[in-house]
Amino acid sequence: MSTRRRAIVPEMNVTPLVDVVLVLLIIFMVVTPQIEAGAAVELPVASNPDKENKELEPTTVSMASNGAIFLDRKELKRDVLLTELKAIHEKDPDAPVVLKADRGVRYSEVRGVFKAMQDLGFPGINLQVVDKQKH
Repeated sequence: MSTRRRAIVPEMNVTPLVDVVLVLLIIFMVVTPQIEAGAAVELPVASNPDKENKELEPTTVSMASNGAIFLDRKELKRDVLLTELKAIHEKDPDAPVVLKADRGVRYSEVRGVFKAMQDLGFPGINLQVVDKQKH
């Protein structure tokens, strides 16, 4: 009687790999929306917005519906914001600026911040909106 031993065939357990991949996917799904410059605001809808110029990285000023104002992702009081913007403009007079305002913010408040940024001397201030056709 010859007893042959069968070779043990290794099997890969993919369950831990799938678990790790799913956790990474969830992390990226949560983090990706927060990577966007500026604070999270619900933008107004416009019919024919201008195409974005992606060549230069703009400074983003965001106005939230609760009245908070952000420079990129940092919340600031209005006078501190204007001081920071003045420093940015002195360092680079052609620096592009984008103003994002939540649709719940009063127009007079948006106009006031826009005017203050114009008074600082920024050559062009872009108002960010959502394209109505894509929305």
